[in-house]
Amino acid sequence: MTYNLIGVGNNAKTIKGDGSEYMTAIKYMQPYKTVFRGKVHNLCAMADKAGCAEPCLRWAGRGQMNSVQRGRERKTMLYLSDRINFMSVLFTDITVFRRRQIKNGVQPCVRLNGTSDIQYEKSGILEQFPDVQFYDYTKIVKRAYAKLPDNYHLTLSYSEADMDYADSVYQAVLDTGVNMAVVFRDKLPDTFRGLRVIDGDKDDLRFLDPKGVVVGLVAKGKKAKQDKSGFVIDC
Repeated sequence: MTYNLIGVGNNAKTIKGDGSEYMTAIKYMQPYKTVFRGKVHNLCAMADKAGCAEPCLRWAGRGQMNSVQRGRERKTMLYLSDRINFMSVLFTDITVFRRRQIKNGVQPCVRLNGTSDIQYEKSGILEQFPDVQFYDYTKIVKRAYAKLPDNYHLTLSYSEADMDYADSVYQAVLDTGVNMAVVFRDKLPDTFRGLRVIDGDKDDLRFLDPKGVVVGLVAKGKKAKQDKSGFVIDC
C-alpha cells in the first residue's frame, strides 16, 4: 500500500516491527545533488562531511530500481518547487495513514526522512498529529540539543569520515542521552567507544530503544559493504 509521499510496507526493516502494535510509514526522497533551476540541492546536508553519499541507503533494496528512483525524484522536485503544496499533500497522506491505523487499533509511526535529513521539527506538521509517533535518523548534531515535539524521536548517525564530526556525535550522546547509529561492515561488536551496542536491524522502532546506546547496523547494499570513507566501521 502506498500513498503520494509516504509508503507502507516498502522497507524490509520496518516490516519487522509492523503488526498488531505498530505500523510505520516512510517518506523517501533524493538526498544528494539534486539539480533544480540551475542549483544543486542536498536534502541531506551532512552527506559530504559524513562520507555517506556513496554508501547511502538510497541505493539499497528497492532503491536499485529505476522506477523507485524516479518516484523519489518526483517527490524531491515537488518539495523544491512548491513547498506549500508538498506540505499539504504530506498532511493528507499522514491523515489517511493515521486514520486507518487508529481504526485498526495500531500505533501509527512515521519516518519522514527515509533518505533525507530535513528538520521537520521546524515545519509545524509534527504537532498536528500528537498521537502519531514520528522518528528519524539524523546527521545534524545540533538537532540532538534542540527542544523537539514530544512525539518526535531522533537517533544521531555516526561516521568517522570526519573525526571532528564523529567526536561531536559521541559528545552529544554523553550530553543528551540521545543514541547514535553506527554502521558496521560485517558484524556487531558488544561495545563501541565504551557504549553498549544493541542490534538495530531487528526492527526500525528506534523510539523504543534504551537511552545512551549505540544502535548497531550491518552495512547493506554493495556500495556500503565496500565503503572505505569511514562511514562504515570495521570492528
